Amino acid sequence: MPQPNDQRPFAVILGTNEIASAIGIQLVRAGYCVVLSHDPDPPVIRRKMAFHDALFTETAQVEDVAAERVDDGMQVYQALRTPARVFVTWLGLLDLLPVRQIDLLIDARLQKHRVTPDLRRLARLSIGLGPGFSSDFNCDVAVETRPGKIGLVADRRWTDAADGVASSLGEAGAERFVYSQFAGRWHTPVEIGTRVYKDLVLGHLSGVPLLAPRDGILRGIARDGSEVPAGVKLLEVDPRGRHAQWTGTDDRGRAIATATTAAIRLHTARRIPQRNPA
Repeated sequence: MPQPNDQRPFAVILGTNEIASAIGIQLVRAGYCVVLSHDPDPPVIRRKMAFHDALFTETAQVEDVAAERVDDGMQVYQALRTPARVFVTWLGLLDLLPVRQIDLLIDARLQKHRVTPDLRRLARLSIGLGPGFSSDFNCDVAVETRPGKIGLVADRRWTDAADGVASSLGEAGAERFVYSQFAGRWHTPVEIGTRVYKDLVLGHLSGVPLLAPRDGILRGIARDGSEVPAGVKLLEVDPRGRHAQWTGTDDRGRAIATATTAAIRLHTARRIPQRNPA
């Protein structure tokens, strides 16, 4: 039976990238009110596959799910009394904690080299995705996101550390990306989905031109005007020709979202008391 509107499950996802968005889509379909909390590091480049741009345009759509921006705690509280939806906010976790007890907290930022926070006791259930998580140290449930190993970490070991090896897309690995060599302000006039050619200027980082690394379709690019740190991905070119994808959820995003929702179901089932047989 559906819960009353004022008791709708409240999920907070840290991150506004394509992985956070794919999880948000599955959770809203399961009846959650979902709030995606922005974090600037790393910048989101696959923006047509994510709800990230709602931060700037007020709304964004991925597949058949639309997200809206909320700007303060009262808006979030009021949103919890509406039908299940996805919201995106600049508010951080410390701003969201006073709104109401969080039922589900997911760190989907996939920060490869930063120290991950201890999420335990901040929500009824906390889940850490990707490098730096262990259910014995900083979350209730850890989920592996590494290609070929996506899924629940059943024991209390750590998820795999980042190895610096980019996953393959078609026959391309890291060579389909362009990284920031230094911190600066990024400017670009080029839209995601544009066909580009090797060595075409796609933008400038603090005045320094950055070139397309190969021919293909622009799958992702940091938003114009962004301040970016050194060593992060600024753009991605999909080399797969007519099979290129730059909108909607992709196989990896759906696989991680499915593993996350499976972990939620498993954890919930373990918490339900089992009746003794008559």
